[in-house]
Amino acid sequence: MNSFNQNISMQEKQELALKPKMLQSLKMLTLPILELENYIKQELVNNPLLELRDEKEEEDLEETPMTFVPEESQKNLDDTDSSFEWGQTISEAKELTEILDQWNEYHQNYEGSSSKPEKDKGEALLIYEESGIEQFMQQLYPLSLPDNEIDFVAEMLDNCDSYGYLSPEFNLERAARAYGISPERAKVIHNIVLQLPPKGITSRNISECLLAQLSEEERQNSILVGLCTDQFENLIHRRFQKIASYYGVSEDCILFWRDVIAKLDPKPGLRILTPNTAYIVPDITIKRIDDDFEVIINDHISPNIIISPHYLKLMAHGFLDKETLKFVRERINSAKFLIKSIYMRTRTLERVTKAIIKYQSDFFYNGTGIIQPLTYSVIARELSVNESTISRVVKHKYAETPYGIYALKDFFSSTAGIDTRNENISRQQIKSFICKMVENEDKKHPLSDQELVNLLKKEGLIISRRIVAKYRFELGILNSRLRRM
Repeated sequence: MNSFNQNISMQEKQELALKPKMLQSLKMLTLPILELENYIKQELVNNPLLELRDEKEEEDLEETPMTFVPEESQKNLDDTDSSFEWGQTISEAKELTEILDQWNEYHQNYEGSSSKPEKDKGEALLIYEESGIEQFMQQLYPLSLPDNEIDFVAEMLDNCDSYGYLSPEFNLERAARAYGISPERAKVIHNIVLQLPPKGITSRNISECLLAQLSEEERQNSILVGLCTDQFENLIHRRFQKIASYYGVSEDCILFWRDVIAKLDPKPGLRILTPNTAYIVPDITIKRIDDDFEVIINDHISPNIIISPHYLKLMAHGFLDKETLKFVRERINSAKFLIKSIYMRTRTLERVTKAIIKYQSDFFYNGTGIIQPLTYSVIARELSVNESTISRVVKHKYAETPYGIYALKDFFSSTAGIDTRNENISRQQIKSFICKMVENEDKKHPLSDQELVNLLKKEGLIISRRIVAKYRFELGILNSRLRRM
């Protein structure tokens, strides 16, 4: 029994030891290039073994050979174990130096051949606004829902008002049927969405919104549930005595539960509709060379990192006590993991971008500006990674293409309908067609939403009138009556 308990303890410690490194790697995968640079600089502050390269340090490095000094000069390493540990540290430092040299050589070569003048880099600076709805949707990816269910959730969110409530015209079961989802499964998915923070998004009424924000224990309280549902009208009209008589309790009891309800948010949608503004520089440059595209990861602004000459000298001469030696080895391992995480971020970003080019070939090779339906799960299967990895990679990342600068997430679009060949079509495609049709319409007789539906059908695109009206509104296009000149 003791042995069994001991094994459990060892397993828990190993999991805790891995967790911080995993979190660091995942965090770096999410960071855009400017934030990555700041993150690396902060890591340099936390790891005194590493410094930024300059000309003086390069001279110091050349004068500091990484050699194992004779035993008689190892003044502070007075036993065999310490001597062995010191030798191991020197070996690991050499390995880290080689890794850093290769990494820095890559950056120097890249800067010499591919980097733009500083003026051009400044011009690439943009401002972006991230939608809270996109952040809200990202909570679904760890649940590994199939594509049709993700699209169904997107459809629900598209039909919510600014407070987060579904439109009265939205029929949950009918919408689910269009995505091949049973009514029972639709209810399960809806309940999942209702429980995603902020809770209550996609509610059909105020009662459903408030109930979604109650804890499991609170939902067992019949008075509290009743105040959110049947007695809600009496509650908002302050008929506390009438409610107390109905439940056979004191008025103070009703006032207590009223205060609990007052802490709930009846308009959760407002919390995800305020965009976050930030400055960005494209992480990727996509260049067309002959009949193919080259993907260049813009990591040339990453710091040029070296091992501190001061620590190199201490190690080279053996002037390290046991505690300092232990500290140096920990910092060496930390530096190795930092470089590995940066490399994995670069490699993953490159692979994802190439996969996007493959699946959005019409956009890149033909220059149509049309984005085909594409979900994170498709790219995840292509690269044999988790869907949440794709979500992290594309978050806040921008690509400079021959057709302008685009957010990577712009190349992902859920299905808006089908064409006459039963193939999925994206929202961006529909919006592009609507813009062209309205631009070329007779201004004296502008196209109604139904006429747009009919014209889209002639183009082989089967879209409902409600969807056309919704996309027209999102594009800032007035209705036909207001467009008439």
